[in-house]
Amino acid sequence: MHPKLKSTLQYLVIFGFTILLLWLSLRGLVVAEGENKSAFLWNAWKKCNKGYLLLMAVVAMVSHMVRAERWRMLLTPTGNKVSLGSSFLSLMIGYLVNLAVPRGGEVSRCYNLYKLEQTPIEVSFGTVVVERLIDLVCLLTLIALSFFVAWDKLKGFIDSLPFAAGERSYTIWILMGVAGIAALIIAFYFIRRNEKVKKLFFGFRDGLLSVFRLQNKTLFIFYSIAIWALYFLMSYLVVLAFPETSGLGISAVLTLFAIGAIAMAAPLPGGAGSYHTLVPLGLVTLYNLPQADAIAFVFIFHGWQTFVMIVGGIISLIISYLLIRWKKQPAK
Repeated sequence: MHPKLKSTLQYLVIFGFTILLLWLSLRGLVVAEGENKSAFLWNAWKKCNKGYLLLMAVVAMVSHMVRAERWRMLLTPTGNKVSLGSSFLSLMIGYLVNLAVPRGGEVSRCYNLYKLEQTPIEVSFGTVVVERLIDLVCLLTLIALSFFVAWDKLKGFIDSLPFAAGERSYTIWILMGVAGIAALIIAFYFIRRNEKVKKLFFGFRDGLLSVFRLQNKTLFIFYSIAIWALYFLMSYLVVLAFPETSGLGISAVLTLFAIGAIAMAAPLPGGAGSYHTLVPLGLVTLYNLPQADAIAFVFIFHGWQTFVMIVGGIISLIISYLLIRWKKQPAK
């Protein structure tokens, strides 16, 4: 199969699956007789506290700025000193691309940084891999903390899933563990037998070890923790914005944040579909929120977050375009 055709088919499958999950989520939105679903969502939007949503947007921008500074810190030991502005603009463009092409933002932000600062793409991409590994550690730590704080609720949520009902949930956990171990064994086998894979693996390892060449490791760790603390604050502010969820409390926000983080990890545009399926199920199952309110909450939450990313990404794209054109102009 031609590579371009294969790539096109993959994206069609991803978008098709996203649309299917969104449709299934909307189908579960049961409203009163004679009431329109879009009208129900609009009324939910009108009832929410816009002040909290605006504050969430500000916190989101701060988190992106901190992430851009952390990325800049990673690039410095490689001999590439870039400005915070270029790092931030490239990061926001990456978020914008991710909404259309799952995981495509990692490459696009490196390319944009190259156009702005002449930073080699392969070098910046290596630092992005390091970033993702660090974020994975932070995410797993947060999920572990969530299970520690609310084990009963999260265990009950997993048991409520169609593929993990009742006693079968233990079997699911065991099978997941065995599958994970098998995947690691297969990965190490290919790493040992395939020179290209081996070279790629050691390149990633070297990129990860480059963290230890940072001038200020403590500040880097602080930034990493701050990014995820700000993400959590964003979720908490949105929960406060809705009358139906404002009384849930910190532990509930932590639980929902863990479920949402897992849903967003799915290779779908901006987590659309998976987020709209799992988070409402968590709200209904764990906190007895009416299904219609849960679905409305998630659609507005995700929609607002996506809107902020789109606006920020488009503005960053325009500014980058103007800066690149300005830099190309011959000196007088």
